[in-house]
Amino acid sequence: MFAGLLLSSLTAFATIFGTVTGLIHDPQHRPVQGAQVTLRAASSAWTKTVSSDDAGEFRFDSVPLGEYTVNVELAGFASEEQKLVLSSGREARTHFSLTVAQAKETVEVKDISSEINTESSATTTLVSRRQIAETPGADQTNSLSMITNYVPGSYMVHDQLHVRGGHQVSWLIDGVPVPNTNIASNVGPQFDPKDIDYLEVQSGGYSAEYGDRTYGVFNVVTRSGFERNRQAELVTSYGSFNRTEDQFSMGDHTDRFAYYGSVSGNRTDLGLETGSTDVLHDLGAGLSAFTSLTFNKTPNDQLRLVASVRGDHYQVPSDPDQQTLGIRDVEDERDDLINFSWLHTFNPGAVLTVSPFYHFNRAHYIGGYIGEPDPDVVIPDDDRGSNYFGGVVSLAVKHGKHNARAGFQVFGARDNQLFGIVTSDGSNAPLTQREMVWGNVEALFLEDQYKLTSWLTINGGVRLTHFGSTISENAVDPRIGAAIRIPHLNWVLRGFYGRYYQAPPLLTVNGPLLDQAAQQGFGFLPLRGERDEQHEFGLTIPLAGWVFDVSNFRTGAKNFFDHDILGNSNIFFPLTINRARIRGWEGTATSPRIAGRAQFHAVYSHQYAQGAGGVTGGLTDFTPPDEGYFFLDHDQRNTLSAGVNLSLPWRMWADFNANYGSGFVDGEGPQHLPSHETFDLSLGRSLGENWDVRLTGLNLSNHRYLLDNSNTFGGTHFVNPREISVQVKYRFHF
Repeated sequence: MFAGLLLSSLTAFATIFGTVTGLIHDPQHRPVQGAQVTLRAASSAWTKTVSSDDAGEFRFDSVPLGEYTVNVELAGFASEEQKLVLSSGREARTHFSLTVAQAKETVEVKDISSEINTESSATTTLVSRRQIAETPGADQTNSLSMITNYVPGSYMVHDQLHVRGGHQVSWLIDGVPVPNTNIASNVGPQFDPKDIDYLEVQSGGYSAEYGDRTYGVFNVVTRSGFERNRQAELVTSYGSFNRTEDQFSMGDHTDRFAYYGSVSGNRTDLGLETGSTDVLHDLGAGLSAFTSLTFNKTPNDQLRLVASVRGDHYQVPSDPDQQTLGIRDVEDERDDLINFSWLHTFNPGAVLTVSPFYHFNRAHYIGGYIGEPDPDVVIPDDDRGSNYFGGVVSLAVKHGKHNARAGFQVFGARDNQLFGIVTSDGSNAPLTQREMVWGNVEALFLEDQYKLTSWLTINGGVRLTHFGSTISENAVDPRIGAAIRIPHLNWVLRGFYGRYYQAPPLLTVNGPLLDQAAQQGFGFLPLRGERDEQHEFGLTIPLAGWVFDVSNFRTGAKNFFDHDILGNSNIFFPLTINRARIRGWEGTATSPRIAGRAQFHAVYSHQYAQGAGGVTGGLTDFTPPDEGYFFLDHDQRNTLSAGVNLSLPWRMWADFNANYGSGFVDGEGPQHLPSHETFDLSLGRSLGENWDVRLTGLNLSNHRYLLDNSNTFGGTHFVNPREISVQVKYRFHF
């Protein structure tokens, strides 16, 4: 048994900010000067106000992504209002044609194109705070339903999130990266979903700015305090398996300063996916604190600080045989982060962002055994702490038809891991090894979004990357895409081609552990970076308030990152497979709120995730690979999530969601496990201005199916049984 590891790879950097511009005309199509334009966030008290210039134009820079209302007022004209959805790095262009006021009136301008990014070649999903609060189970600390219910091709298997056939994803907090280069060795969250205002998910067509974690970019806009007015909120819940999810938060804001802070705690007897239908030795508990501070020092300077600390404890689930044998493994995890950003607007259209960051992550797997001494029972101990520190500088310039960005990121990591094993009866001498390794990444990106015509936008860029540690690698990755808005229909056709480099995990096996591996027929091959090539095209169709989107993608990888485990544990060893191909179709559908009551959504994926060749890096027994392609352990042909949100009388609401999977690969394949489905429901009501109550049911049919039986964490997993919980929220002013 063996191994300490360092994974030093590049994480993404992205802004959470966009720009809102517009043009105002009178009934004779003449520009209107001096109109008051107010931009107002849909979910908070955040507002900005400007006046239109002599050309009838207005502009708002450094606007956080999310949902907004633009209101235009001028004496003698009816006020007009338009809603829009702003994504990161986007310029949302609006157009108002004022009418003469007959009486006091407001005209709502309906322009569905304002809710669709007609200039980006990326595949993007935006999830709001309201969706997180009302989707069944989505605001639970360890839940990622906010992703799996709304992002096609995303699912949880062996306690890990997978998107488009892989699990190498990037998390960003307010646009600043949260690096974590250890593949799949942590199961705890980095923050509580209740602290999220908006979540922007990109699963394809990334710009050069977004780094090189190929399978998903999750850009989190945190709660800022602009949604609070000296207000605090207490959330408490209780449900099946003694589950409780509690949080106390408070926030406030002035015109220039906003703050938000929270303390959260959670506990359950059903923490991780179990290896049998019995729930044995599966406690999970966590405690965290979070804060966000925003200060507008001047009209041109904004300072943002986000900090979080959390700790989690998990019992590793046992099957009946392990429980009888006396195996009682646990894992303790720690995650701390602090991100800072300074935004400086030089002039309209030019914004400089400077963002230093620090992240500490620790996972300590502790083998436990309470049975009789047995030479065949091996007790592992794996304690890995990783420090990440670095910074990003970027410059965004909007001039004419160009929307250009350039930036530089430097990133360093120190990995400290102690690994040891001992037999329960002490018959063999303990094997231990400590490794401390440093790594660094430097990356430069350049990109431009050029609006060639009113209906054609070209996206192009390049990312230059250097990785240095025990090996040194360089990469030059071009990316190019196009978005075509079909006139009159306002359909958007997009295409993309890009290359990615993911810096390698660095597995070091030395001393007695390497000797032990050699005695068992294993050897060690150096790990090198994964290099990917992605093709994608898609079509977005707005129709009568509905939005339909379809995408086709294909990713080819060399030195595909994967992992293997030590026995029935959560100790992972990174490895690379010669090559992989992941391809498929995705579709989404979102309705408007029909009759003011019902809003529907559905996401669907049909994909293949396959590997080929042998192990090219990490520990291997040099077994010759089989010919042709094989299915990766998380391959699932069809994945569907669909739901409806209902606004009901008496200040009530309901949210229903159904999930379907055609079945993951059965063992080594090529057969797959049977199809499966679950049904979830939330039902809530507001009691006055201060109280909310919610009843949630997960897996209402209590269908206990075999989810996967691959060689991963625990080896075999069954879906969680039915869970019922009640949540109470109480808000008050202080």
